[in-house]
Parts: sequence; C-alpha cells; structure tokens
Amino acid sequence: MKISTKGRYGLTIMMDLASRFGQGPIPLKRVAERHDLSEHYLEQLIAPLRNAGLVRSIRGAYGGYKLAKAPEEITAGDIIRVLEGPISPVEFTDEDNPARRDLWKRIRDAIATELDSTTLTMLIQFNSDGNNENYMFYI
Repeated sequence: MKISTKGRYGLTIMMDLASRFGQGPIPLKRVAERHDLSEHYLEQLIAPLRNAGLVRSIRGAYGGYKLAKAPEEITAGDIIRVLEGPISPVEFTDEDNPARRDLWKRIRDAIATELDSTTLTMLIQFNSDGNNENYMFYI
C-alpha cells in the first residue's frame, strides 16, 4: 500500500496540531511554514479532516485549526481513511484464488491494525525523540 502526499501531509498537519494541543487554534499558514509545504494544498486537506470531525476551525483574527479530540484519541488509521479511502493493498474479489485472497486480507488487516493502534500522541512522542525535520513512517 502506498500512501500519497495527501496521507503524508495530512499526518503532518495532524501531528503539528497534536504537538500544540491545548494552545488554542493554529493558523494553517504557520503549519505550512514550519514544514515548508504549500498552504493552498494543506487547505484542500484540512476540509475533509474537519468534515470527519477530526479538527475544528475557529474563525477570526486569532483563528485557525485545532484537534477536535485529544491526540491520544485520534489514530493514524482515522486520518489515512479520511484522506486515502479504505485501507487495502490491492483490489481483490471473491473470484480470486482463495489462498491469494486470504493473503491479501491478512496483509490488509495487519496494516489496518498497525494504523489503528498508532495514535497522534505516539507519533509526536516518536518524532520528538528523533529528527524533527522529516517524518518517515514505516509499517
């Protein structure tokens, strides 16, 4: 399964908001500047995250975005599903060879289990222990 820039940048946005949880709304422009990303692209990603109830938007001069729940309540799986769709390494049907279909299901389930057991809190703790410049996720 390959995670696109949507998923990777979405995780970056959410990790940035998680690392500043409780500090009030964060302007998306600041997130873009901190990670050298396109603010316009991040605006496209934040909308589905807001619609899914993962972030809240605050209007006004001191507005921005903040997590809708605590970082330990939001998983990488929540974010990836919103931005990438269902988690599946390949398309398979009931007509596929049963052994091959079983293998793809086990791979899908293992990926989903790992994503669903990895919270934003865990990701930002891991990141604070290592290099802050580039996020690299291995599953």
